[in-house]
Amino acid sequence: MDELKPSPPNSSPLTPLGFLERAATVYGDCPSVIYNDTTYTWSQTHSRCLRVASSLASRGIGRGHVVSVVAPNVPAMYELHFAVPMCGAVLNNINTRLDARTVSVLLRHGGPNLIFVDLQSRAVVLEALSMLPRSSERPLLVLIADDGADDGAADELGNPLTSSPGDAGFWCTYENLVERGNPDFQWIRPASEWDPMILNYTSGTTSSPKGVVHCHRGIFSITVDSLVDWAVPKQPVYLWTLPMFHANGWSFPWGLAAVGGTSICLRKFDATTIYQLIRRHGVTHMCGAPVVLNMLSSGSGAGAEPLKHPVKILTAGAPPPAAVLFRTESLGFEVSHGYGLTETAGLVVSCAWKPQWNRLPAGERARLKARQGVRTVVMTEVEVVDPESGAPVRRDGSTLGEIVLRGGCVMLGYLKDPEGTAKCMRGGWFYTGDVGVMHPDGYLEIKDRSKDVIISGGENLSSVEVESVLYGHPAVHEAAVVARPDEFWGETPCAFVSIKANRGGQPPTEKEIVEYCRSKMPHYMVPKTVVFKEELPKTSTGKIQKYLLREMAKQMGSPSSRTSRM
Repeated sequence: MDELKPSPPNSSPLTPLGFLERAATVYGDCPSVIYNDTTYTWSQTHSRCLRVASSLASRGIGRGHVVSVVAPNVPAMYELHFAVPMCGAVLNNINTRLDARTVSVLLRHGGPNLIFVDLQSRAVVLEALSMLPRSSERPLLVLIADDGADDGAADELGNPLTSSPGDAGFWCTYENLVERGNPDFQWIRPASEWDPMILNYTSGTTSSPKGVVHCHRGIFSITVDSLVDWAVPKQPVYLWTLPMFHANGWSFPWGLAAVGGTSICLRKFDATTIYQLIRRHGVTHMCGAPVVLNMLSSGSGAGAEPLKHPVKILTAGAPPPAAVLFRTESLGFEVSHGYGLTETAGLVVSCAWKPQWNRLPAGERARLKARQGVRTVVMTEVEVVDPESGAPVRRDGSTLGEIVLRGGCVMLGYLKDPEGTAKCMRGGWFYTGDVGVMHPDGYLEIKDRSKDVIISGGENLSSVEVESVLYGHPAVHEAAVVARPDEFWGETPCAFVSIKANRGGQPPTEKEIVEYCRSKMPHYMVPKTVVFKEELPKTSTGKIQKYLLREMAKQMGSPSSRTSRM
């Protein structure tokens, strides 16, 4: 068999872009995207993407070029996941919640040749461009003008939203590109499946950007893997509660094309909006960080009542407290839990559910589901190792180690950062920086980010474990635990807590929260400080910004008392 080698018929480069072409053939008359009162079919979406790709190519955008997008979950954002790489360029989605200074850092680092700018982000992007060095070549600007925006709507600076690019330096509008483009454009297939396709920046990026580069092969792998692992059927109705700028919506823009699904797009959402759209469109699937689950189950939004039909929801981004999982499932949501990073383009560990677990009490089921789980089929290996020796830790559910993994969807590396790439990709593994344990049954559980582990009196404390207990308190809406400096213990747990709105009765005191924790956990893990806040700071994807809370705790200084409360 040695004479049998790869050849053109059996070695076409893997890419998820072909899913769109197939969807137009199989599901041509079926709805692909619904946004307010606008509905596109898969035939229309296919045509629109080709037209945009054609217009970009005619302007000289192609291989080796970066195209950035600053937009929420609107139809153009969905289409650009196909249109940009279809002209050979690399797609770079930018978080819409970033300030102008941070956006300017990313633009300087990524060097886009063209930027698609949603009308609500117009002022921020223009300010960011003004911060770039004068020697920098200004990228072309295309305005995503939402003709369905409310009359009188304005951007962040109060400027009226308009469908005209105006005199602010915009080349044209998005719909101009659709109108000009060729619907028969022969899209640019990758010369190699290792060709770069996606550039994403990790959350919290400031002065040292971490630009994650993924190739066509990796995106193809994670897309198919995500569909298989979540058991997504043909033609689901998917509600976009996860920002597409967050790791490309965990690969589901391409995945929905593969199964002919319908995308329900929306600019912004709250619990009331989510429940309304679920009922209006018969939503079957959605994704979101645990903050979305908390929003849906806290009772603070109108319509927070049991669903008439189950809705599958995939959560990741932070370990969801068991109490939140329990409340969400009691409403009729079928929650699946996974783990991934920007560097893996989606979820590569999932809490694969075993039928026998259904016979367990609800609290135990929620505790099991709060674990991240086992590797998905695309991953080669996932392990928890000693960060110094690289040896696997004991599978006892308590020995901490760093989570490492390897598989087909791990990034190519960090853009313009060979040292950073080499630091996290060594010895045949990708080192995640996340701290976890391996349970005897082979299921992984994240305990913390390495920077969030609290070392108090020589003991390593998991902030996630303390937070899970806090979420069990009937008055607690959100909780985050960070280290507070302590002259005696080195560090002690400091809990930042928000209280449920419209709860009635007196809010709990610091002493009551501390006593509640003392009854639920070892005394050395109990928060020594409790700070009540109306709302905890979050990223646009729902992650609580612990670095801000750590700074607040640091500024509080060491407690004046040295009396042990353990």
